[in-house]
Amino acid sequence: MRNTIILAGAAALMTLSASAHAQETVIIQQAPPVTSQSTIIVPAPVETYVLQREVRSVPYEGDVLIGRVIEDPVELYPVDGYEDYSYTIVNERRVIVNPQTREIIQIIE
Repeated sequence: MRNTIILAGAAALMTLSASAHAQETVIIQQAPPVTSQSTIIVPAPVETYVLQREVRSVPYEGDVLIGRVIEDPVELYPVDGYEDYSYTIVNERRVIVNPQTREIIQIIE
């Protein structure tokens, strides 16, 4: 009987402490991230190629985000040996782009 009372008291204390912690929780809502229709894994040699090239950064209006379409007249540069990838530098950020859709698929930080 004594053990039952001790266990009940411990359970009550745990419940009260959980309620106290819940009152300190802060929820911050953020805008949902921009996503594309599928996840694209860029091959490591493409990333290396893009990091090794020096091209001029182009000023670009708006945020540089994955899924954003880079409009003309921003020049895209092909990645040798990988026709499905192009790259450019916009607002001092290197980006890998799908050359058919001009959509940013990766940002290299």
